[in-house]
Amino acid sequence: MSTAGEQAASEAARRRTFAVISHPDAGKSTLTEALALHAQAITEAGAVHGKSGRRAVASDWMEMEKARGISVTSAVLQFAHRDRVLNLLDTPGHADFSEDTYRVLAAVDCAIMLIDAAKGLEEQTRKLFDVCRHRRIPVITFVNKWDRPGREALELMDEIEREFRLRPTPVTWPVGTAGDLRGLVDARHPETMLRYTRTPGGAHEAVEETITAEQATGEEGTWWEQATEELELLREEGAEYDRDSFLAGTSTPVFFGAAVSNIGVRLLLDAVVDLAPAPGPRELETGGSRPVDAPFSGLVFKVQANMDPSHRDRIAFLRVCSGVFERGSTVIRATSGKPFATKYAHSVFGQDRSSVDTAYPGDVVGVGNAAALRVGDTLYDGPAAQFPPMPTFAPEHFAVARPADVSRSKQFRRGIAQLDEEGVVQVLTSDLRGDQSPVLAAVGPMQFEVVSHRMAGEFSSPIRLEPLPYHLARATDAAGGEALNGSRLVRGEALVRVRDKAVLALFPDRWQANSFERAFPDARLDHLLAAHE
Repeated sequence: MSTAGEQAASEAARRRTFAVISHPDAGKSTLTEALALHAQAITEAGAVHGKSGRRAVASDWMEMEKARGISVTSAVLQFAHRDRVLNLLDTPGHADFSEDTYRVLAAVDCAIMLIDAAKGLEEQTRKLFDVCRHRRIPVITFVNKWDRPGREALELMDEIEREFRLRPTPVTWPVGTAGDLRGLVDARHPETMLRYTRTPGGAHEAVEETITAEQATGEEGTWWEQATEELELLREEGAEYDRDSFLAGTSTPVFFGAAVSNIGVRLLLDAVVDLAPAPGPRELETGGSRPVDAPFSGLVFKVQANMDPSHRDRIAFLRVCSGVFERGSTVIRATSGKPFATKYAHSVFGQDRSSVDTAYPGDVVGVGNAAALRVGDTLYDGPAAQFPPMPTFAPEHFAVARPADVSRSKQFRRGIAQLDEEGVVQVLTSDLRGDQSPVLAAVGPMQFEVVSHRMAGEFSSPIRLEPLPYHLARATDAAGGEALNGSRLVRGEALVRVRDKAVLALFPDRWQANSFERAFPDARLDHLLAAHE
């Protein structure tokens, strides 16, 4: 092994790269901020409740996110904890931004699945867990909002096992019911109880006190007895943490707490260090894998423009997969085979950034002035590498975009092209419609809100959107597109996706798609990956 390879392997062992995933409003951004607070990466946690005078969370940096109190784009927070380097990727919870979340999950080694104590497993939680299972990403579960009324802890454990076919193995367990949290017991140290005193507004760490089992028995009585009996019952049923089954994706360590009050967050943060896997070999599209001690390789999983309004630059988020990334080096872009100079490279914390000279497997680097890079690109040095492509989902909402002010046409074209390259929406076009009337295709309608907001604010070109009556997309070819556009029997339209020149056949519903297949049996019409699959 070369000196660089040894260094890469040694530093990779210190890295933990993970995402926080959940259904909307489960408290994902609040937990992200609480983790950063407990790692002392920030001195005061922001609020996500939309209350006057409160700060916004570090991971929600876009003006739209601050105004609405929701995450609409993924964000990266890098910080240190216990001599480990943590790369935390916050993801949008809303289903309309599924593509962004799925791309993030291609760049992590572990995920924290957040569950609302009152609502249990929700639709988007199920979908995201299925993605983690498909990608073989081990999952740590955090049951949030235990300081509010909710369901029974044992009931939630049963639900996880029944619906996910995943054995929950509690690492912490609540003393008291949801809404009346008296403390936590660490299953690894059942002879003590952790008791918490909240801080005003949850802006600072909750005061944590360790008391003995004898003291807990005297002060908490039946609550302590119930908690220890439930833990003993779970142990007898085999629900104890097992690293092999966790990494294999057949069990999930479970933690309880309340992110907004910073209760139980320290234990979860320590679990990321102790339980989450370090970066390992990455699968290649051609088969085999790239070990962490191989020469440099990295995956571009996100492109974002205008993070810094004063510079209006473009950042490509690169997950380092192997070797040592060195700022200023020239590497190869796999899709084109052309060299790419990494002159500008940054370590990222939300919207903030600082120059970075070297990075190691697991790290996320913001590569500046990255006009040539696209989502899904592989960069490498040494032996060629190509990581599997990012998924593109079937859009279900379509609208024609036009500039509200025709004198801003240049800004309009530049902005639409930029948002397409970032993957904010898919942009479709045809010779009939032309560049001034592209069709925007989205998984969910909220993507259109983001486009309108960013076009007006970042590109100084407000737009008008005219919805189209299509809700179904199929992949076809040039011949199929000509048949559809020339047909008087079927309602639909064929357009070309700008990003990859794929021809999409759009229909109002599946009955029209079936009619097209009957009318043109030789035409190609393939299903696309749906966001709910």
